[in-house]
Amino acid sequence: MRTSANLDPRRKMLLFRAWHRGTKEMDLVLGNFADAELENLTDAELDDLEQLMTAPDPEIYKWLSGTHPIPENWDTPIVHRIRLFHGTADTAT
Repeated sequence: MRTSANLDPRRKMLLFRAWHRGTKEMDLVLGNFADAELENLTDAELDDLEQLMTAPDPEIYKWLSGTHPIPENWDTPIVHRIRLFHGTADTAT
């Protein structure tokens, strides 16, 4: 697990939120992504990630796992980047 040391306040908050989702599955999906990629995200990607954090865990899990199509309003580059990170980018229906 990554430490929040040397992260700006915005990234620190996103790291915390990624690891404290409410379901263990989403903690692992978003937390591991945040550990590895958070400090390299652009401001636009951070905006998208903050917005994604407002969606319900079961819905996010369906989109990121590729079991359900990503709704148009959630079809952002960060969702695809997370799917690519976890190797589920090619399984979308």
